[in-house]
Amino acid sequence: MRSSMAAKAVTKESDDPAQDNGNTFIHHAEPVWEHRETYGPPGFKGVFMNSYAALCAAFAAIGGMIFGYDQGVVSIVLVMPQFLSRFPQVSESSSSAGFDKGLLTAMIELGALIGALNQGWVADKISRKYSIIVAVIIFTVGSALQTGSVSYAMLVVARLIGGIGIGMLSMVAPLYISEISPPEIRGALLVLEELSIVTGIVIAYWITYGARYMAGEWAWRLPFLLQLIPGFVLGAGILFLPFSPRWLISKGRDAEGLKALGRLRRLPTTDSRVQHEWFDIRAEVAFHKETSALRHPELQDRSTMSRIKLEIASWIDCFRRGCWRRTHVGVGLMFFQQFVGINALIYYSPTLFSTMGLNYSMTLIMSGVLNVTQLVGVTTSLWTMDRFGRRPLLLWGSFLMTISHFIIAILVGKFSRDWPHHRAAGWVSVAFLLFYMLSFGSSWGPVPWAMPSEIFPSSLRAKGVALSTCSNWLNNFIIGLITPPLVQNTGFGAYTFFAIFCLLSLVWTFYFVPETRGRTLEAMDHIFKDINSEQEEARRKAIEHELIGNHDPTSSQEYAIS
Repeated sequence: MRSSMAAKAVTKESDDPAQDNGNTFIHHAEPVWEHRETYGPPGFKGVFMNSYAALCAAFAAIGGMIFGYDQGVVSIVLVMPQFLSRFPQVSESSSSAGFDKGLLTAMIELGALIGALNQGWVADKISRKYSIIVAVIIFTVGSALQTGSVSYAMLVVARLIGGIGIGMLSMVAPLYISEISPPEIRGALLVLEELSIVTGIVIAYWITYGARYMAGEWAWRLPFLLQLIPGFVLGAGILFLPFSPRWLISKGRDAEGLKALGRLRRLPTTDSRVQHEWFDIRAEVAFHKETSALRHPELQDRSTMSRIKLEIASWIDCFRRGCWRRTHVGVGLMFFQQFVGINALIYYSPTLFSTMGLNYSMTLIMSGVLNVTQLVGVTTSLWTMDRFGRRPLLLWGSFLMTISHFIIAILVGKFSRDWPHHRAAGWVSVAFLLFYMLSFGSSWGPVPWAMPSEIFPSSLRAKGVALSTCSNWLNNFIIGLITPPLVQNTGFGAYTFFAIFCLLSLVWTFYFVPETRGRTLEAMDHIFKDINSEQEEARRKAIEHELIGNHDPTSSQEYAIS
């Protein structure tokens, strides 16, 4: 229900409601539950009151599981004797093993970078829904080629193709989820992407761990083959999910957008909450379309060349006034997600475990336990994301990871030369390794996947999310290159390096990352203060008045513009 504060604000905003046909305007940058009737309670409880939207989001998040599964498979496959006998180029006995193994791993990241970048215009052109199908088809081709690879060159090409599909899915899945989710539970539903990624890693790790006992090449071909299953399920099932109502409205299909919105909310299209959200989306879309037309008046003739130029210009608009703050936040979140050292700890954990006297099998088991610990951390954010907000999670995560890195750096620097005589210190290192994974999983794991899809305006959302996802893959690639020599040559210095970046992430978050908990996607202009001139504000209000004027004049619907 509306708060009394909101009611007072409405009265203050318009002294003569009759001039708006009985409707009133007020903008809000606060959480929706503070000023209007909601679709349910915020956070995890609200998921059960919006079960259909939650199921659609969970299904779309299967794309994250595909991404995670591939990561989990490769970590064990690359050390399988059965795999190394087929591809001796990556075995330790090969003189070029380091380069060939790095190239094989980097192909996924290179392909994902290409896929994420291209998915920006594909998702705008053919819809979020159909672009998921295209991504699944490309991924399926890559996976099939990986399963049937008979040469190193074929495997490299197969991983590049599969990577393109993975990159497309990693970009469009959170985009689709954010656009279909009620604002009260959007954080919890966006966590499903990271939850699916880590679940895929865990499932793949233990499947591959068991498959290594198989004789022959099926020990590594079977795990590659099994990743086709979630791809088939996603590709077939996505056909039955609704289109993103925000994409439909951005294409001028307002009536279809209203119908999709009602279907997602499981409410009649005449429900005041559905009408309110529909109005907000239309106003935001119209405002940003008009802004684009004013910014690029020479490109509005709809000729082929003008469309190409407008597409290029829209990418540039992500870095211009009105959007550059959002691009900075999206790209920065993905940068720090990689540079807080998650891959460094995962890389060094087998070495740490082995130096403590654990055998090869136990080392693999403990590495699997690390992944499970991260999964536990991610699971907690299903509740905390909408309960406490994105900023607190990031700030506390940065602080706790900084402490973990510094303690591990001290212990590694002091005792790494003689772990057998300092078993207690070794187990303390392991404890803080697990604590770090828990902290990362509950903060910097899910939030950077969630926020980019929330913060961009409708006209640039696909491109903004694409740029953010590309930042993830590019920095993932850089970390993959620098981590092995960093750990090998500097020892504890690697942990000091990442501790500094954890501390920097805390400072950066404090000064630049706003809170988006409970805000509608259409409220982000006010969150980022992008409407900062009287002319822009007047133009937006004129659009809203026009939409209200086209509304049924007999309706007494009151609109609070979020």
